[in-house]
Amino acid sequence: MRKLLFFSNNKNKTIEIKKIFKKFKLEILSLSDLDISDEPKESGQTFEENAKIKSDYGFNKTGFPCFADDSGICIESLNWKPGVLSKRFLNNFKSNQACFESIIESTKKNNKQNAYFNTSISLTIKNNQNIIFNGKIDGKISEQAKGRFGFGYDPIFIPKNYNKTLAELSTKEKNQISHRSIAVTKLINFLTN
Repeated sequence: MRKLLFFSNNKNKTIEIKKIFKKFKLEILSLSDLDISDEPKESGQTFEENAKIKSDYGFNKTGFPCFADDSGICIESLNWKPGVLSKRFLNNFKSNQACFESIIESTKKNNKQNAYFNTSISLTIKNNQNIIFNGKIDGKISEQAKGRFGFGYDPIFIPKNYNKTLAELSTKEKNQISHRSIAVTKLINFLTN
């Protein structure tokens, strides 16, 4: 299994994943490599269910072993939401900055700063056979959005034992600690053992 399809239309995520896989001599195909732009509806209630929907879809469409991730942020002051709806939540605001300000406001008002990022990766190698790998990183919401690296909620998330947001860390630093790299490392260990 030297070629693997990573099912995502998120360019930033694909770049991050390809960087992690480079040293393992596993070729990662992206949807743009195969000219695929359609996606299944992510109707799952959990990160695992959504990841499964995408990896099954990619496998059935291409025949390549396929993995997909579903990630999100869970924020204490929002009752541990938006979770699986993280992307939709962000897109409901007129800008990322407006969303960040709303979240920061809510953490100050409720005096609850805790948050965590969660990733579930589903690998499909045979029809309806999935292997799940999870990753989680604890932290807190920053008092202001900072940093120009990363994407999504990275500018307002400070990982535990750090004093910088994920968006202030270089890709290399982020890939050593992030929820996605934890799950991806488990996947790679599985594939290379």
